[in-house]
Amino acid sequence: MTVRVMLVDDQALLRTGFRMVLAAQPDMEVAAEAGDGAEALAALRAIHVDVVLMDIRMPVMDGVEATRRICQEGEGGPGGPKVLILTTFDLDEYAFAALKAGASGFLLKDVPPGELLNAIRAVHSGDAVVAPSTTRRLIDRFSPMLPGTADAAEHRELARLTDREREVLLLVAQGMSNGEIAAHLVLSEATVKTHVGRILTKLGLRDRVQAVVLAYETGLVRAGRG
Repeated sequence: MTVRVMLVDDQALLRTGFRMVLAAQPDMEVAAEAGDGAEALAALRAIHVDVVLMDIRMPVMDGVEATRRICQEGEGGPGGPKVLILTTFDLDEYAFAALKAGASGFLLKDVPPGELLNAIRAVHSGDAVVAPSTTRRLIDRFSPMLPGTADAAEHRELARLTDREREVLLLVAQGMSNGEIAAHLVLSEATVKTHVGRILTKLGLRDRVQAVVLAYETGLVRAGRG
């Protein structure tokens, strides 16, 4: 299956570099390019795209608003494309806002080609591309932007989870991988993966990134606290 990618960045030279990397892959193609968010949304109404590489700071419409419209309002069509954020700094408040808007992760603009390709394939398959520990650093820094709640136990969304699922969500939010969670809870990694999948389904989340964000928003995890 060929992964159809859209490149969205106001720097034409950067788009050219990414296009050359993707064009060399037998399982990928650049389906479209855009210089800002508004141009990207217009293109998405006419063509099918699987993954959008989205810059953050652009004229006309920035990447955060474009991501929100794609992920929350479905402007990319039914099922919509997955969005990967491109950012200059790995702790960027705009990248954080885009994760909250529904992006599946973020990449640094100087990402090595191999990591870029692996990230696109991972997102296309339904995974997140931000390591949980990196996501946690991001949220720890910008957690004041989160509304939070006084009591996570009373949060309507978390009430849908079993005690075990809540425990797994807490460990995901603390930056643990499935293997680490399995060791901590003395479970098989396959069982942990099943729990994570059920958590995402019950809470209507796309990936682990959004699960971590929700854990902080609900107060299940507090910034700077394990």
